Order: sequence, then structure tokens, then C-alpha cells
Amino acid sequence: MLEGNLYTAMVTPFTDSGEVNYKKSRELASHLIDEGCDGLVICGTTGEVPTLSHQEKLDLLQNIVDEVGEKAEIIAGTGSYNTEASIELSREAEEIGVDGVMLVVPYYNKPPQAALYQHFKTVAESIELPVMLYNVPGRTSRNMEAKTTIQLAEIDNIVAIKEASGDFDQATEIIARAGDKIDVYSGDDSLTLPLMALGGRGVVSVAGHLVAAEIRDMIDSALANDFNRAAEINKKLFPIFKNMFISTNPIPVKTALNMKGWDLGGFRQPLAELEESKKNLLRNLLENYNLL
Repeated sequence: MLEGNLYTAMVTPFTDSGEVNYKKSRELASHLIDEGCDGLVICGTTGEVPTLSHQEKLDLLQNIVDEVGEKAEIIAGTGSYNTEASIELSREAEEIGVDGVMLVVPYYNKPPQAALYQHFKTVAESIELPVMLYNVPGRTSRNMEAKTTIQLAEIDNIVAIKEASGDFDQATEIIARAGDKIDVYSGDDSLTLPLMALGGRGVVSVAGHLVAAEIRDMIDSALANDFNRAAEINKKLFPIFKNMFISTNPIPVKTALNMKGWDLGGFRQPLAELEESKKNLLRNLLENYNLL
């Protein structure tokens, strides 16, 4: 099982020449855990994973496991639209010593629901690790329906889903029918609290890079059934949650971290720097929250 409630999907630092900055990645990982994250998702969308080579993924995972693996859960983003490649990377991540893998709904080729089931079943059965499914139809163009997730929950090591469909009816159906077998995490910071009110477990966060301690407080309050306090924290953080998506993720959050002095480098193409007008908006936001 996965034990955490707050995971941050970590950005990937680059050097000025565009190489993966493993030293900086270790520093950032350690900082995020110290701020209150239970674990990290490495090699996810927020980490610009489509631009990383196979070896870079392995080296990045090894560095993060070496740095914080003894005090946090490390989940490796190993899914793709290639089942065999997903199996290979998942097995290699398991050898490195991660605590779980995250498998995204295959993108671009739009498999039917029965094919989604077979894809995830095949990958999950190839490893011993806990599996977090990742449903994000806004990026993949394919929604994994509740009935498919519920069917997959019968597989022993499929223990969680990052549900980023924004469909609360779908999330409620999963929780109601399979909540004893699969934990549902929000894939959107702004929807974490309402999802937890429905029985969700927590969040795979982007804003955790900036306000992990506050998100931790909100989650802990919700778990203690103090939804009044949780709602106040959520209202306070809502502008941060939303403004991390004024452009394509991870452009805003990585830009914000660089504004804070992290020196994480730029972006690999096809991503690009944030427009100057949006940089000004972001800088004002950070100043308003005393984050600069």
C-alpha cells in the first residue's frame, strides 16, 4: 500500500546547458519532504518526462531514492502508451528501490475501456510494487470510466488512482464501490478538499512546491473532520492553486521556483518560457503570499 496523503509531482531541474541537474534535484526533493510532503512523484508530467531519455529517468530516480528514499515514499512515473516500455521502466524502477509506480492512461492512441484494463493489468502483474493509476483525460484524450477503475481495483497491487478528470460523480462512484480497495487522490490542487469530503485520500500536488506546509495542514484538518478549518485554508490557497495553471504545467510552477531563487533552469522544447505579462502576474501573486 501507499501510505501518504500529500505527494508532490516534482519538477525536473536542468542546468544552463539543458542537462538534468541531479544535484539540484536532490536538494529540491529534500526541501519538499522537509516542508511536509509524504512523498514525491518523479518522472511525471510536471517533471517534463516526455523530454527525458530512458537513462535520464533511471538516473533521476536513483538520485532521489538515494537522497530521500529512507524518509519518504518515491513514486516513479513509468506509464506510457507503450505497454512493453511501461513494463520495462516499471521493472527498472523497482530494482532502483522506489515505493510505487504511477501509470498514466495511454495517451494519443485512445484505447477502448477493455484495452485500458488489459494494459494496466499486464503492467501491474509484471511487478511487485504498489500501482497508482493516473486518469487525466484533459491530457490523454481518453477518460478511464469508473467501471474500469473499479474492475482494476480487484488486482492486488493496484492500490490508488490519481483522478484528474474533474468529475466528482465518477470519483464518488469509485469511492462508493471500491473505496476499500483503492485510494482516490485528487490530480488538481483546487479539488483536493471537495474530493476528500467525498472520501478521497489526498492529492498529487503541483502547488506543494510552494505551500506544502499549508496543504499538509488542510489535509490533516480534513482527516480530523475539521472541515471548517480546512475550508478556510483552501480559500486562502485557492489563488495559488489556480495560478499554477495560467500556462501549461509545469511552466508556471517552475518559473515561480526560479523566482524564489531555486535556479532550476529552463524548459526543454516543446515547452518554453512564460510570457512576461504572466511572469508579472506570478511575481505579484508570490509577493502577496510572502513567498518572495
